Amino acid sequence: MDRMLFVAMSGAKETLIAQGNASNNLANANTTGFLADLNQSRSMPVFGDGYPTRVYAMDERPRTDFGHGAITPTGRDLDVAVKGDGWIAVQAPDGSEAYSRRGDLYLDENGLLKTGNGLPVLGNSGPIAVPPADKVEIGGDGTISIRPSGQAANELAVIDRIKLVNPGNDRLQKGLDGLMHLPDGEVAEADAGQRLAAGALEASNVNLVQQMVDMIELSRRFELQVQMMQKADETAESSASVLRPV
Repeated sequence: MDRMLFVAMSGAKETLIAQGNASNNLANANTTGFLADLNQSRSMPVFGDGYPTRVYAMDERPRTDFGHGAITPTGRDLDVAVKGDGWIAVQAPDGSEAYSRRGDLYLDENGLLKTGNGLPVLGNSGPIAVPPADKVEIGGDGTISIRPSGQAANELAVIDRIKLVNPGNDRLQKGLDGLMHLPDGEVAEADAGQRLAAGALEASNVNLVQQMVDMIELSRRFELQVQMMQKADETAESSASVLRPV
């Protein structure tokens, strides 16, 4: 009975992890530039001193769905959407360089250019700082131009350029911070061939219908595994009653 109970117990535990992943995808269905996480389950033998007679279920996040979300025009000067497979370089909370496709940019009170979730956008030499200006424009190549305060409409000055990269999706890994990182702390080189769509945003690539179907399936799977654990307990009790002295 312990084998049956062990398999059902580990399966229920991993199903809860998969439900958490699906819930996170659903929660970010309206997050700009969010990329959904994929899941898979497999059996894993329990190795020890003897022969691996026990097997448990293991849920994995094998990779991120790198499909692109829909690009929607907004008309806002600081909104940008990455064309193709490129990425915007940002400064992660731990200070390292990371990569995102979130393009709802804004200027904070200190003039730092940040993403919608408060991460500094990186330029040629670190976080981009924009001086006081009447207008800020972002070009298709990531160039940031401003019209200084009080200057004529044709007085534009280039102050920096957003670092755009394309290291290859097969090398990128999503970290616990939700950002993409290269392995071993590597830093991608700027790619001049990457382009932005100004005045537009890329939506999340989460498929709401598929995620809802997955949630229902996982809920049913969890219920089945709980029933299996109850059945294992009932079978063990019946076996014990048969062996109990009269």
